[in-house]
Amino acid sequence: MAKHRIYTMSFASVYPHYVTKAEKKGRTKTEVDEIVCWLTGYSQETLEAQLEKQTDFETFLAEAPKLNPSRTLIKGVICGVRVEDIEEPTMQEIRYLDKLIDELAKGKKMEKILRT
Repeated sequence: MAKHRIYTMSFASVYPHYVTKAEKKGRTKTEVDEIVCWLTGYSQETLEAQLEKQTDFETFLAEAPKLNPSRTLIKGVICGVRVEDIEEPTMQEIRYLDKLIDELAKGKKMEKILRT
């Protein structure tokens, strides 16, 4: 099976779009970082190092220190597909992140977004 093109894109090339989407709705880069770190287990410092290295999405997720076990509580539709029904693991992780950023942009409280 051919790899999705997004896997080879650097996380750093997509990250500014997450921040812009959040900021357009009155949210912050700090909140975006909190979501990314919650999902992946990266610290702020290791997240910034990954951004500097221009790590591709697949490696960014594969090297994540600890994917949050609560991420399986993320449900809903992103890009017309239910995230809980995505069978390809890397794509599902990417869509989990997309869904969390969408929730942030829609004004959800951080406690709800982080499933606490």
